[in-house]
Amino acid sequence: MPRILVSPIAFNENVKLRNVIERFLKSGVYSKVDYLVLDDGSTDGTREMIASYKDRGVQTLKHPQRRGVGAAIRTVIDYAREKHYDILVIMAGNDKDNPEEIPRLLDPITQLGFDLVQGSRYLGGGGIGGDMPFYRKIATRLHPWLLSLIAGQQMTDSTNGFRAFKLSLFDDQRINIHQEWLNAYELEPYLLFKSILLKYKVCEAPVTKIYPSKKLGYTKMKPLIGWWSILRPLVYLGLGIRK
Repeated sequence: MPRILVSPIAFNENVKLRNVIERFLKSGVYSKVDYLVLDDGSTDGTREMIASYKDRGVQTLKHPQRRGVGAAIRTVIDYAREKHYDILVIMAGNDKDNPEEIPRLLDPITQLGFDLVQGSRYLGGGGIGGDMPFYRKIATRLHPWLLSLIAGQQMTDSTNGFRAFKLSLFDDQRINIHQEWLNAYELEPYLLFKSILLKYKVCEAPVTKIYPSKKLGYTKMKPLIGWWSILRPLVYLGLGIRK
């Protein structure tokens, strides 16, 4: 069996992250994978809350200050490779993803040999719950359309952070995640886009995305800055500006 690490990424998500951890510990995958929370410089007591689960097998890494979700994922990738894991599952630290759906991402890798499995709320069997902002309904449709057009492979949900991939991808030096411009939201679409361009086996799997009530805060992304960050890899790679 491959060694699998599941990692939520969190910044100042004390309340919602506790529920993320509790749901994972009650899930059917708890005993089958390892679990590590990346705290991207939280200042709201998140670190202490995570530490209270240490005896239940919850590992943690912490950035001393906020560096961005891309930098956080890169830290987890580097850690997972150093510890000789085979597969990494990335999920949200703000309780939008269902840990019971982790096998949907893993099965195409372990059973069919795919290299990267992208979660999709828009495939049959997936879905959206809660109060999804209108601008996100537009943006999460536009981005995969553009990526599909440029990369040449049909994708329905390229901005969903719930995904799994083989860590052997990073043996390929053409996939260079250690670039400073990938520190924010750029790294995730960069990895998906590069994996398709380099002819790795990439597919989607249906997952649900649950948006919490607005009073709890559904995102820390700023609409204009954040969405340019997500679009930038398509522009840069499509035009050959970056590698």
